[in-house]
Amino acid sequence: MTYNIVIIPTFNEKENAEAIVRKTLSLTPAFDVLVVDDNSPDGTASIIRSLQNEFADRLHLMERKEKNGLGTAYIAGFKWCLERNYQHIFEMDADFSHNPEDLVRLLNTSQKEGAGLVIGSRYITGVNVVNWPMSRVIMSYYASAYVRLITGMAIRDATAGFVCYTRKTLETIELDKIKFKGYAFQIEMKFKAYLAGVKIIEIPIIFTDRTLGTSKMSKKIFREAFFGVIELKLNSIFKKNGK
Repeated sequence: MTYNIVIIPTFNEKENAEAIVRKTLSLTPAFDVLVVDDNSPDGTASIIRSLQNEFADRLHLMERKEKNGLGTAYIAGFKWCLERNYQHIFEMDADFSHNPEDLVRLLNTSQKEGAGLVIGSRYITGVNVVNWPMSRVIMSYYASAYVRLITGMAIRDATAGFVCYTRKTLETIELDKIKFKGYAFQIEMKFKAYLAGVKIIEIPIIFTDRTLGTSKMSKKIFREAFFGVIELKLNSIFKKNGK
């Protein structure tokens, strides 16, 4: 029985889908994979279905009818995993910007340090980003600084999408009340864990921008994150004061 599972959301990832699945399923200790595909017109889901014949009970596919945001894809994936006996549940991008081999380091940290949330951090030891233009590095780095300032969380990489949650942490967070759909979702999940007193540890990773496929970042997603942080903090204050 495998107690670890990696959720990989996909939309038009046919260039990366097979390679990322094969690499993740080759790791020791073992990790299962759940691909959450948002009706990719490029046939990503078909590639995953063909691989299921080879990997039987270890590769799972959730097909959604439309593209409805990163956050809703992960929430659907979390709920699916919690209905089964998985104890460590991971988020990872499909495009190899996250090195699948680092999943083992995330898992080991959670198990040995008793952390309910382990973050693969681009900024805990400086700036470990490869192939990004300087403008995007600056925007991302200072976005995390902005999140720390507003929320009070001592997290260097608040927008990180390479993380390990324990089952207990996800059961503590009220998933149905998670609001944001874009990259603000990543901030909201960490903030809810922080408010719940979950032990959070960041470990350094090297983030390498995709070489195949197309980035999903947009101005709308950035705006949601910028203003969403203020909303999260205000809501937490009102809740604390009983309003």
